[in-house]
Amino acid sequence: MKKTILICSIILVINAFSITSRADIYKYIDSNGVIHFTNVPDGKGYTKILSESSSALNGPYDHIISNKSYKYNIEPAIIKAVITAESNWDPGAISRKGAIGLMQLMPTTAEDMRVSNPFDPEENIEGGTKYLRHLLNRFNGDLNLALAAYNAGPARVERNGGIPAIPETIQYIKKVNRIYSGTSQKKNTQIYKVTYDDGSVLYTNTPPE
Repeated sequence: MKKTILICSIILVINAFSITSRADIYKYIDSNGVIHFTNVPDGKGYTKILSESSSALNGPYDHIISNKSYKYNIEPAIIKAVITAESNWDPGAISRKGAIGLMQLMPTTAEDMRVSNPFDPEENIEGGTKYLRHLLNRFNGDLNLALAAYNAGPARVERNGGIPAIPETIQYIKKVNRIYSGTSQKKNTQIYKVTYDDGSVLYTNTPPE
């Protein structure tokens, strides 16, 4: 079976696409089934999947996060802390290593989590939260080990027998925990799930009677 490979072919004039960069993003699938992402389409067949105006959004995506929190049994504050540390809420963020979107999914991770468009906020948060749940299960619910694996890779954590002595990874864990602690100490808002007769679902902090 042919595997689909995600390739970020981002072309910039001055510098590499950093976390704070924003631009229209286009998607193209070539004849071999390889998916390309670029901000400079050079021919026909490209589809715009993220506009500069939408990438500038800096909202908390609370409805998406509440949904994925419930689905994968992870506190919303943890998901928000990871998003803040990874991309600072920029859905168009691309790191120098090629990690994409709000939760900075590597192309192989996005593929494993069945994320077809990592620039889409809902797909990205779905994939990132699903991957984080996978890591929490793999490391027996240890959040620090799961975060280390999210940053450095699970195989490296297992080979090391714990958090690897990588300055970036150590600082990443501290940063996420600091953000998480600050978020979780705020007044919690009860979120309710309402399912209507037509099957539609509403997440709200003020449910109808």
